[in-house]
Amino acid sequence: MRRSTTEHVIPALTLGFAGAVVPFASIYFVAHRHVMFSGQAHFVGVGLTALAAALAAVVLTIAGARRRDGRTVLVGTAFTVMASLLALHGIATPGILIGDNGVVAFTGGATLPVGAAVLALTALPGLRRPTSVRPLVCLQIGLVCAVLTLGAVGMLVPSAVPSVPAIGSPEAYTVLVVGLSLFALLTWRAVRTFLLTRRLADLVVAVGIVWLASALAPAMLLNFMELGWWVGHGFELTGILVVGVPVALDLRRAAQSRPLVGDVCGAELVSAEEAFLGAHVRALIVCLAGKDEYTEEHTRRVALRAVQVGEELGFTGRRLRALATGALVHDIGKLSVPDAILQKPGPLTDEEFAVVKRHPEWGDKMLADLGFGTDVRQLVRAHHERLDGSGYPHGYNGGLISFDARILAVCDVYDALISRRVYRDAWTHERAVALLHEETGTSFDSKCVAALERVLSRELAPAAAAV
Repeated sequence: MRRSTTEHVIPALTLGFAGAVVPFASIYFVAHRHVMFSGQAHFVGVGLTALAAALAAVVLTIAGARRRDGRTVLVGTAFTVMASLLALHGIATPGILIGDNGVVAFTGGATLPVGAAVLALTALPGLRRPTSVRPLVCLQIGLVCAVLTLGAVGMLVPSAVPSVPAIGSPEAYTVLVVGLSLFALLTWRAVRTFLLTRRLADLVVAVGIVWLASALAPAMLLNFMELGWWVGHGFELTGILVVGVPVALDLRRAAQSRPLVGDVCGAELVSAEEAFLGAHVRALIVCLAGKDEYTEEHTRRVALRAVQVGEELGFTGRRLRALATGALVHDIGKLSVPDAILQKPGPLTDEEFAVVKRHPEWGDKMLADLGFGTDVRQLVRAHHERLDGSGYPHGYNGGLISFDARILAVCDVYDALISRRVYRDAWTHERAVALLHEETGTSFDSKCVAALERVLSRELAPAAAAV
């Protein structure tokens, strides 16, 4: 069990950071060391290896096309183009198949920035539609044809392809800055995904992207007689594999992380709780469903609303994950409430309600025994507390109630009000929101109520327009 949200994350991030530093340190210490490798080594080591990577990238594209997943097709396109350009860079090694040519410099400078630019496009919302797959496949075919045309022209008329960007030129620095900016964006997406999913494969993708970024500087600033240039090529090839393999394996999962896209949302954490939050959370939900079906369904709805509100308020990573987990198990203490009280077909007596009011404490203790962290447990403990101290079990006032617990309280009350119970009919959305407004500032936080209202208005807008 996880005893805190940071116990496993910090060591993983530390290890990931160490892995990300390796290529920069390696290149820095050997950058200007003079070497004399043969052109044959460059031709075979870079050209043929990259050609194999290009073929593997095509397989990734085919898998994405079969799943009608535009983002996967675009990822496959990016790797195909990078690997193809790198293969052409190696095949055009002067003195092997042709003499001096501009293809080597042009492809060496274009490989990483072009790949990063294509990968950055994976965040476009339109790529989620199945209709986007065909144009993307056509895009990949067009880009690969452009690479093949570049290679053919360079082989037949070497002087036709300009030898740009020149090493250390202003153009080279421009490409370097643009490329590093794109890779920084991709790295942030992958790290943010890891903080949400806690899947090590997502962190590996982030490290692989950094390895690709590390290869850009020697490609722009060093020449083939410097060891750093060769080491950069090595990390470039390795980075393609380190990123590509986890991305390809992610396709096989029922609940995908999509680390290059960075768009896993809180709703997915709730809907696929075992895949993202762990089997222990799933086991508790199953136990709760066996105890009382209404309570289990209620907790799922509340969890969905809570993470939607959290995202509306800018929550990401660890905080959103803790909110999703806490919301899913916020009523777990009801496992200790007698069935006769929990499932009573009518209003509770004062004595019975006093028993129910203990479920936050019971839930907190249960989760503590199971090893859950304090960030989750405080949500369970405080979701019935109110700003004016009128809540339970401890009567905490606003200063003692975390903002996340305030979100959960608002979502919990809203769902309870609009749900039909055996002893009363469900309230309308308008009536429930009116009560939240009425008690804003006394029981409920105004920011949380406003955020929930914005979430609900977007959800209800299509239905209202259809009437």
